Amino acid sequence: MRLMLMLTMTAALAGLVPPPPVPAVGAAWPVGTRPPIVRGWAPPATEYGAGHRGVDLAAPVGAPVRAVARGRVSFVGRVAGRGVVAVELSGTGDPPLRTTYEPVTPSVKRGARVAPGEVLGALEPPTDHCGPTSCLHWGLLRGDTYLDPLSLLPPRLLRRGPSRLLPVPPTAAAPGLVPPGADPPLLVPLLPVRAGARAGTAPGTAPGPVPPLLVPPPPPGLAPRISR
Repeated sequence: MRLMLMLTMTAALAGLVPPPPVPAVGAAWPVGTRPPIVRGWAPPATEYGAGHRGVDLAAPVGAPVRAVARGRVSFVGRVAGRGVVAVELSGTGDPPLRTTYEPVTPSVKRGARVAPGEVLGALEPPTDHCGPTSCLHWGLLRGDTYLDPLSLLPPRLLRRGPSRLLPVPPTAAAPGLVPPGADPPLLVPLLPVRAGARAGTAPGTAPGPVPPLLVPPPPPGLAPRISR
């Protein structure tokens, strides 16, 4: 009786332990460089409940389907009439993470080692899963548990930051060149020009000092800076 109670408690506690986090080991999108997401990941509330156990990425028929991360091809075949390729990802724990790609006409064999960005096959014509448009259904599992495949990708692949405007520090202005109430120009010093390198300078003589270049001021309090 005590043994049964202990086993029951152990099973209950095991269900409370959260799964290990998904490492961002992805180094490439499975199709394109930043494909439109037709349908996102929507985990079902129950094992057999309604939901979406993956991500649908828009892509044209015949587009190359690539491995997201390094791993070993664990399955190549057809499931419900669709070509499926699965890759176990290296260094992702036990059981390892497994990515799935469908519908795909495979160009790899089971057991093959693949690198990030390596072609696994070509996207097949659309099925009823994405309606009349063609898309890749990309999945991620650990054991029998479905996970969000987008969590494999690092932020640099998931988003591209827009240009941002940052405040400009106060700049000293040349007296008499700035109208009252206007922002001062930026003073950019220029390097001296070598002798004879500038038109109108006699060889062997050094030019005089070069005045600073006046750059028109940016909008009040802002200056463009490209984010990376």
